[in-house]
Amino acid sequence: MKALKFNSKGLLTAVIQDINTQQVLMVAMMNAEAFEKTLETRLAHFWSRSRQTLWLKGETSGNILGVKEMRIDCDADAVLLLVEPRGPACHTGETSCFFTPWKLA
Repeated sequence: MKALKFNSKGLLTAVIQDINTQQVLMVAMMNAEAFEKTLETRLAHFWSRSRQTLWLKGETSGNILGVKEMRIDCDADAVLLLVEPRGPACHTGETSCFFTPWKLA
């Protein structure tokens, strides 16, 4: 397996996708600890850049993401988490964080 390539701030981009519907739910950042915790628990953990702390997705809302598969991209600098969500992924209550359409010119 390729070694992961964390950026200069020690982070990887994580794309979170529903394993059943294929809907992209959210994008977040992972540091090495979040990556390892996710592997260990099979629950999605991320690094909060604003709070500078590790967080378990759904730790306060209960809307956790059960990780079924993890895939690394060809450059080893991003990870895809295929998950079974237990509730909405977005903090707004929407199923996905990608609910705002953008008008194409």
